[in-house]
Amino acid sequence: MSVSRRSFLNTAPLALVPTLWPAATYARSAAGPDATYPTQPADMARDMVGACHNNIARVKELLAIHPTLARAAWDWGWGDWEDALGAASHVGNRDIAALLLANGARPTIFSATMLGHLDVVKAFIAASPGIEATPGPHGITLMAHATAGGAQSQAVADYLKTLPGASRRPETQPLTPEETASISGIYTFGPAADERLTIATASNNILTITRTGRSARNLFHVGNLAFFPSGAPLVRIRFSGPTLTIHDPDLVLTAKRA
Repeated sequence: MSVSRRSFLNTAPLALVPTLWPAATYARSAAGPDATYPTQPADMARDMVGACHNNIARVKELLAIHPTLARAAWDWGWGDWEDALGAASHVGNRDIAALLLANGARPTIFSATMLGHLDVVKAFIAASPGIEATPGPHGITLMAHATAGGAQSQAVADYLKTLPGASRRPETQPLTPEETASISGIYTFGPAADERLTIATASNNILTITRTGRSARNLFHVGNLAFFPSGAPLVRIRFSGPTLTIHDPDLVLTAKRA
């Protein structure tokens, strides 16, 4: 079973709007390698990870350029790393996962869970007791990966139900509409056009933070107008009047509402 992007966003601690670049952007240049060579372009890695959620045609295009992109990874923010196989796994896209594995992607407990490889999942947990509580990309639980896998992963889901850590998520607190309204807006931390943070409510009624030109991140309230962004439960984003501060873990940014 493949989870649609809309239904995924309604249930997972994430808001992403991956940007896709045309394949021609990555054509080998006759002028020779650029300053980042031999590192592969970061935007190509981001493109690959974004496509691996649901765009198998784009995945094939990118693999034709560099088969090693099957192992591409991207940090969506605050160390919320996601690799290509992880993207396919948490939305239950078995076809893309199989294609990535055939091209050298490294299997994980999350891919094994989504694919329904019960013996592999049990072996992971036997070798590293408690690993079932390790969150996947964007803080998505191991149990959610089993659910994304559908009927073919039901045996894994049944097994994980015996392990409370497999569905454990950080505790959060409700946020009132008045509180949401009080902190929504644009906050600036410098003069450049991209030195802006927008606090807004997404279509799934989850509060998000977005730096201009970057992907939106869901925010989760832990109380007293303090939040953590998806996939980064140790980060704190705090609001006090017109001021927003980010602690990771020390104070790294202060922004004022425009």
